Amino acid sequence: MLPATQETGRVPCGRSGHARTTPQLRQSTRRLAAPKPSPHPRPPRVRLAAPRRAAAAMGSSLPAKEANLFKVIVKSYETKQYKKGLKAADSILKKFPEHGETLSMKGLTLNCMDRKSEAYELVRRGLKNDLKSHVCWHVYGLLYRSDREYREAIKCYRNALRIDPDNIEILRDLSLLQAQMRDLSGFVETRQQLLTLKPNHRMNWIGFAVSHHLSSNSSKAIEVLEAYEGTLEDDYPPENERYEHGEMLLYKISLLEECGMLDRALQEMHKMESKIVDKLSFREQMACILLKLGRFEEAEKIYRSLLFMNPDNYKYLIAVQKCLGLYSENGQYSADDVERLSALYNSLKKEYSWSSAVKRIPLDFLEGEKFLEAADNYVRPLLTKGVPSLFSDLSPLYEHPGKANILEQLFLKLEDSIRTSGCFPGSSQIEPPSTLMWTLLLVSQHYDRRSQYDIALDKIDEAILHTPTVIDLYSIKGNILQHAGNFSAAAALADEARSMDLADRYLNSECVMQMLQADQVGLAEKTAVLFTKDGDQHNNLHDMQCMWYELASGESYFRQGDLGRALKNFLAVEKHYTDMTEDQFDFHSYCLRKMTLRAYVSMLKFQDRLHAHEYFHKAAAGAIRCYMKLHDSPLKSSAEENDELSKLPAAQRKKLRQKQKKAEARAKREAEEKQEDETTSTNSSKSGKKQQARPVDLDPHGEKLVQ
Repeated sequence: MLPATQETGRVPCGRSGHARTTPQLRQSTRRLAAPKPSPHPRPPRVRLAAPRRAAAAMGSSLPAKEANLFKVIVKSYETKQYKKGLKAADSILKKFPEHGETLSMKGLTLNCMDRKSEAYELVRRGLKNDLKSHVCWHVYGLLYRSDREYREAIKCYRNALRIDPDNIEILRDLSLLQAQMRDLSGFVETRQQLLTLKPNHRMNWIGFAVSHHLSSNSSKAIEVLEAYEGTLEDDYPPENERYEHGEMLLYKISLLEECGMLDRALQEMHKMESKIVDKLSFREQMACILLKLGRFEEAEKIYRSLLFMNPDNYKYLIAVQKCLGLYSENGQYSADDVERLSALYNSLKKEYSWSSAVKRIPLDFLEGEKFLEAADNYVRPLLTKGVPSLFSDLSPLYEHPGKANILEQLFLKLEDSIRTSGCFPGSSQIEPPSTLMWTLLLVSQHYDRRSQYDIALDKIDEAILHTPTVIDLYSIKGNILQHAGNFSAAAALADEARSMDLADRYLNSECVMQMLQADQVGLAEKTAVLFTKDGDQHNNLHDMQCMWYELASGESYFRQGDLGRALKNFLAVEKHYTDMTEDQFDFHSYCLRKMTLRAYVSMLKFQDRLHAHEYFHKAAAGAIRCYMKLHDSPLKSSAEENDELSKLPAAQRKKLRQKQKKAEARAKREAEEKQEDETTSTNSSKSGKKQQARPVDLDPHGEKLVQ
């Protein structure tokens, strides 16, 4: 390839997308990054590329043999060969027992072997012996980071950067932690410093752009991306990087759209179409921009082409309505608009006769006789086919005034016609016998929705008598009984439905939920264990973040007055949300490397509103109720219990104490047996490989939580 010329300022680019440094590039970097390195950059995450860099500097403080051993420690840490690393560290410490960086690295290795107290002791000792080593401070930060002590990790990173302000690895770790903690101003500063130090690396350009975007400075992010594009050759990207480059271009277009630069975004799309691989996202984004620009005919043409690919996509159908000026946010339409919408969907039905969406959407805006006719045409084939989810599809219509009465009229008419003639009204075609059963099921669900439980039960009983082998009938009857308040009967029916298909996980889960509603916690646990690994339902359900189970268990225990176990379950849900927040950490570097920028920003926005989720609110409310009840009715202290015992007759007191001792001994024995079983099952899997043992829960019943 030819070198860059001063006229074009183009820079030949390697296969990895890294821009080569030229005077023009350095100048644009200075202009964009405005190199004003903060004297105290704010810190992030934890890797250990830094000690490898430090290992080269070790030769000045260690003899050659020991310096090579230090490199072995670092390499062993990175390859997870911890025993080998410890052996190398011990060899150095025999000759240099107070060598700070070796002590720190040994502590970091022990931390990975779950020997935390020793790890902290060694790292602090190493730091005390070498306070001016950025490696010691970095390792100390890594230790805090592994325990999610972000504030302390930040302090350690700051101290490390005071000693070595241009350390790329520490700065990179810092930027990740700043993104995690949403320290956006610090994130911009750190990314700016990384770009200044290493402008020939693609991730530094992209990271700097994303940092500005997250800081609500989309225009600056666009400038950074355009400066990066200016460093690339005209024939970039190579074949193996086309998708990543296309994602970056789509991200840039989304930034232009976000800034309101719609004409420029459209121009960019036309210019870069050949370089964008994700054609579906490209067409969706172009149609969206055209719609915002008011170029409705062009937008409609693209959306209709997308409908040809997927005629059941509600988003495309609603977009076509918007292009035609036939969309209302509140669902209220004039008579003229209803006529035009009907004509639109009638034409779409002819074009996409197999699409359920084009038949279902008109039910939302049609009224009166037209609604009755459309609902009749929609329901009949689904009853013949036997679709159990039909009522779930129709249930939003019950929120529309008057439509519930029309549906009731329709359902009863269909039931009467099939019962008397075996055909639908106005049809001479004989329906299969199952059609009556599915119609009775639909009618029973209708009356259940309208809280007429006696009629609903009569209809579902008739359906069961007609075809007693359909599992859905028993599940629906159980739901009706639950709504009517008969929880124990609902649980029994759910268990009967489950027993008809023991391989169905959904039926098992539905049964467990009904049992928990009936406060049959022990039976629910035994049922849940049927679909968990190794027969350990609690740990597996917790590991799978099965929050519906924990919430239902917590509510059941609360109703029974067992506040300890109730709190245990509610706080387990809160722990899941903490884990979800922590789980985003690895994506801060992964998404920049893989260039999945739009998904990354969307994920960060989702994380910012994570605690608005319904399950978190339920768990928080449940825990608050438990604490309020504990405040209003505190548990008796041991002294008060002893006073009450002393008032009892001696024989009764002795008998009660013996009973308590037996219960304690039995609980201790069961815990030991369970621990032994878990140890043997986790130490060796089916393949014979050793696995990590699960940590022991020291408070399985939440007794310490209520003290």
